[in-house]
Amino acid sequence: MSDTEDLIEAAKAGSVSAFTELVHEYREGLLRFLVTRSGSFADAEDALQDALINAYRYLDSYDSRWRFSTWLYRIALRNLASQGPAAGAAERELVDEEADPLLHCIAHSERQNLWLTARRVLSDDVFTAMWLRYVEDASINDISRVLDRSGSWTKVNLLRARKALDAELNKAANGSKAYG
Repeated sequence: MSDTEDLIEAAKAGSVSAFTELVHEYREGLLRFLVTRSGSFADAEDALQDALINAYRYLDSYDSRWRFSTWLYRIALRNLASQGPAAGAAERELVDEEADPLLHCIAHSERQNLWLTARRVLSDDVFTAMWLRYVEDASINDISRVLDRSGSWTKVNLLRARKALDAELNKAANGSKAYG
């Protein structure tokens, strides 16, 4: 048994300190993930609290065939879905960026940032798949489980997302040469 499995078993048996250790182990990654899906850092922290409370409440339903992180991310996604669309999901438009050099710099900086570009270009599920794969280093199976999708869907959409991001970043890079 791994340390995580031991902690889970102890937490299931009622050990608050074991659950606290699990929280410390997964809190940072889960918060990073939730920040990308929420309207603000405060919303992400609220969603994190809700996910952890629900994880504690439903810990007996955890199935050890899956990674604990997969189960936890799935809880977090379900909580967010029940709250409706994220306040930050709507893209903000920069008005007349050509007329204002500061707005142009901000827009250029945002286009160059991979994750901001991904957030703008990809659907929520595909963005989540990309984040879980490349930031959280989740397996295809774990991503499929979190998103309740097939492994084929996950593989195909990760490939399409990489191509879409490559095209978007190349377009942004070529567009910035006109200003430089």
